[in-house]
Amino acid sequence: MGRDWQRLADTVEAAREAKNLTQVALAQKAGVSESTIQNIESGAERKRVPASLHKVERALGWKPGSGERVLEGGTPEPEEETAAPPSDLPLRIVHELQDGPLLDATVLDLSPLGSDARMIVVVKGAPDATPEQIRADLLAWAKAQRHIQNIPTDDEPDETAH
Repeated sequence: MGRDWQRLADTVEAAREAKNLTQVALAQKAGVSESTIQNIESGAERKRVPASLHKVERALGWKPGSGERVLEGGTPEPEEETAAPPSDLPLRIVHELQDGPLLDATVLDLSPLGSDARMIVVVKGAPDATPEQIRADLLAWAKAQRHIQNIPTDDEPDETAH
């Protein structure tokens, strides 16, 4: 059985309308062009799945791969609801927190540097990361974390200096 592009078109359009979104609003939410949404909703046959479909899935609140499931005759799976990030965060941070799987987070105490502040580090993976990429990302984070936690203070000699 081939891919049912009209089924995908109808499902995306219905999901968009259920969320009271225009094509323009969905495009903005997904970070794609309006013509991308128009093309998906046209039902036109394609040789391959557009790379932007995963962005549209996220914007509609679907789990990754839902678009392909619809193309194969299935239904989209809704993404689990997550707590919204605090509204006082900068929009750039809110956007980053919504994009990709959470790999790790830590809170670093800045008191050794003479401050009562804390630094919060959130490590996010790529939205379409493979298990191998996630493992590599976690190894990179482990190296970066060791480096961050060993930064000398002004009153400590820098052992890396010559």
